[in-house]
Amino acid sequence: MNIIIITGASSGLGAEFALQLDNVLHNIDEIWLIARRKKEMLEVAQYLEHTARVLDMDVTDERHMERFKKLLADEKPVIRMLVNCAGYGLMGEFSASNISEELGMIEVNCKALTQMTYLCLPYMKKNSRIIQLASSAAFLPQPDFAVYAATKSYVYSFSRALNRELRPKKIYVTAVCPGPVDTPFFDIAEKTGSTLAVKKLTLVRADQVVKRAIADSCHKHEKSVYGAWIKSFDAAAKVIPHKALLKAMQFLK
Repeated sequence: MNIIIITGASSGLGAEFALQLDNVLHNIDEIWLIARRKKEMLEVAQYLEHTARVLDMDVTDERHMERFKKLLADEKPVIRMLVNCAGYGLMGEFSASNISEELGMIEVNCKALTQMTYLCLPYMKKNSRIIQLASSAAFLPQPDFAVYAATKSYVYSFSRALNRELRPKKIYVTAVCPGPVDTPFFDIAEKTGSTLAVKKLTLVRADQVVKRAIADSCHKHEKSVYGAWIKSFDAAAKVIPHKALLKAMQFLK
């Protein structure tokens, strides 16, 4: 049985990946949707042509992950694509934040993504793909977004290194590094701080980011960046000292 696994599949980029991959990949038997909100995933599933398996689980809950591990062992699917979209971000000064929520970002964005990747790898074969949701926030430190940017730097670095490790097996990893995307992400992020005006000006649609990411994954690219603004930001972060860029970001607050 050939399958796609998508975490964070109840809304936003995860739901968009499900809809687009449903149309793009035809040698798939099932699409497994993973998130905590079952009702929202069932709504996504009704639009899919492929059989959808809805797994309402928390990727940070070890009991849920053990059940998922057993499910894989019992069914022994061939995972043609893993899309790790589960994650969240919070804005605001770290010293004034809720430490449980800050640590939660690390749990979801880093630990759960790493564990999900590890559990799925034994069921992948030649030409399987992994798409990891990083962020343009991974390109340099971001004051008032400190932990989130750090978690996405981890995802970006981990994905690039894993891509090199897996290439001899012809399994390819793509780190998706979008800028601001028009999803429910900011509904959560802005509850503890305000968004930079320039971030709102560079907002793009989820379907555009996902279309670019799928194309880049198909072409075995290690990174996917959508839009002229974010590509320019990526280039700037490589050549301009981060100290200067951080000062500019403070000026734009």
